Amino acid sequence: MKKIAASSVLVVLVILLVNFKGKDKVSGWNEDTNLQEVLSYLGAPKPLHYMENPSPEMVKMGRDLVWDGKTVGPNGSKSTYVSKHFMCTSCHNMEIEDPNLRFSNPETRLDYAIEKDIPYLQGTTFYGMVNRETWYNDDYILKYGDLVKPAHDNLREAIQLCAKECSQGRPLEQWEEDAILAYSWSLQYKMGDLNLNANNWKKLRTEAYDNNMHPQLVSWLKSFYLQKSPATFVDAPANKDELIASTSGDVEKGKYLYEFSCRQCHHEDGESMFTLDYSKLSFAKLKHNMAKENSFSIYEIVRHGTHPGMGHRPYMPHFTRERMSDKQIDDLKAYIQQEAS
Repeated sequence: MKKIAASSVLVVLVILLVNFKGKDKVSGWNEDTNLQEVLSYLGAPKPLHYMENPSPEMVKMGRDLVWDGKTVGPNGSKSTYVSKHFMCTSCHNMEIEDPNLRFSNPETRLDYAIEKDIPYLQGTTFYGMVNRETWYNDDYILKYGDLVKPAHDNLREAIQLCAKECSQGRPLEQWEEDAILAYSWSLQYKMGDLNLNANNWKKLRTEAYDNNMHPQLVSWLKSFYLQKSPATFVDAPANKDELIASTSGDVEKGKYLYEFSCRQCHHEDGESMFTLDYSKLSFAKLKHNMAKENSFSIYEIVRHGTHPGMGHRPYMPHFTRERMSDKQIDDLKAYIQQEAS
């Protein structure tokens, strides 16, 4: 009986110790705590692409591949370019783009981009990419068809699809895929990114103390950020003449879009053969083509993009409704018209 009693006391002590350590961990959560750490503690399953503590060397190789298109591999040899045409940064930022992670709003995103002085691009930011649950969402199946299916809910497949199709490059080797994923985990959301207020923090800590297997609390925490990047394909407007004649555009915002969206690829050493500068000639060409039904009209090119061609694989990805609004195209038009006059 004494042995049984002693064993019971030991079990109780172990439970108390585990609870104490758990409460101590919860108390230590702060703005810099990784979101995945909190979700895992609350009982959320780790995603298929989860990587625990990737080495700094692997993260650096991933960063090189994302920013430069090549790196020095684990065997000490230089890799070849993933793509001869694009870097990941041609279409994607590496930092927060939206002031409120619950919404995908092009107007607030543009204001935020202007405030932070960051590019305004077609693709969703890598920041927080590992915290999303799906990729190549919604209308992207119209563009890529069955290629999207394995990439939709598998980040590794999405990374490969981006390398081969979006970048018009080669398949990634396993270590390259791992490295890009490692770098992506270095860009995961921090708790401070969710903009929790004091009451939100109190709720989180109080309920986490009570039970660290808490699916309702996981769902509540995930409500502070989008689980996917929505994508809606829209056509060029039919009333181009009316839009061109209007004077509603914001010239200052249009100027920013020209520099931090258009000229991100269309600069002198950019991916595109169609160079845009600040000369009257550039603006006159753009203004002249506005009303036309061709790929050089800003109304057509923004909504339809272009396709890879024989002998020239670089192309222009189009902007979805969530990545550039009709109003922003009008802002761009206003700036072009001002500079062309």
